Amino acid sequence: MTAGGGEGTERPASGPEPPAGVAVVTGAGSGLGRSIARTLLTAGWRVAVAGRREPQLRDTVSSPAAQPWAALVVPTDVSVPESVAALFDAVHREWGRVDLLVNNAGVFGPAGAVDELSWSGWREMVDINLSGAFLCAHHAVRMMKAQRPRGGRIINNGSISAHSPRPRSVGYTATKHAITGLTKSISLDGREFDIACGQIDVGNAATDLTRPISGGALQADGSVMPEPTFDPQYVADAVLYMATLPLDANVQFLTITATRMPFIGRG
Repeated sequence: MTAGGGEGTERPASGPEPPAGVAVVTGAGSGLGRSIARTLLTAGWRVAVAGRREPQLRDTVSSPAAQPWAALVVPTDVSVPESVAALFDAVHREWGRVDLLVNNAGVFGPAGAVDELSWSGWREMVDINLSGAFLCAHHAVRMMKAQRPRGGRIINNGSISAHSPRPRSVGYTATKHAITGLTKSISLDGREFDIACGQIDVGNAATDLTRPISGGALQADGSVMPEPTFDPQYVADAVLYMATLPLDANVQFLTITATRMPFIGRG
């Protein structure tokens, strides 16, 4: 749990505070999480990057546009309660508050219909995609209620699978549908504490996770066809827009997909 600039990196002793607040981004070692974290850092946020692989997290915060004292690298397994608690303890020690949580960590997990998916495969997706988001929100909301000024924002990565499934994706689809319920509950329960919660649903951003889709994805009619993808920076820009709204305004749900993606009409 060290600053992004490495050992010995110190924050300035004086001078103006950064224009933005404190963010926690999970799954920040690659893909959308990396793009989101770098975009927030460039925009002046202080960002704690969380993920299981420390070297990849350090690469995320190596962006030349980011001030080294503005990044905190915290290796974290979101499926382990003690690991998530340690993440938010580190953020509290470093910055004393959290203004934004981006619940991005997730896995596709093994494919399969409900009679094919193993119990271990199901548990992996539930533990990471759903329980991980719950655990992070649990600690973030507790900090947001107690800090002064109070409040903050949570943005959950829901996926378009929160709306309509792909074939043989029961585990991923079920957890992403559940994220929508989590988003709505946090949004409702957070109102009186100035806590906003929204969800971004992404379809086919070009990351390592979606690389197989561009080569050919199973369709509902049993055919396999390549699907278009789009630059993940557009997702990061959308998250930044959601994050910079005042707390009396909220993007409840935002869907961003490749224009020619076969999403509308697939379910």
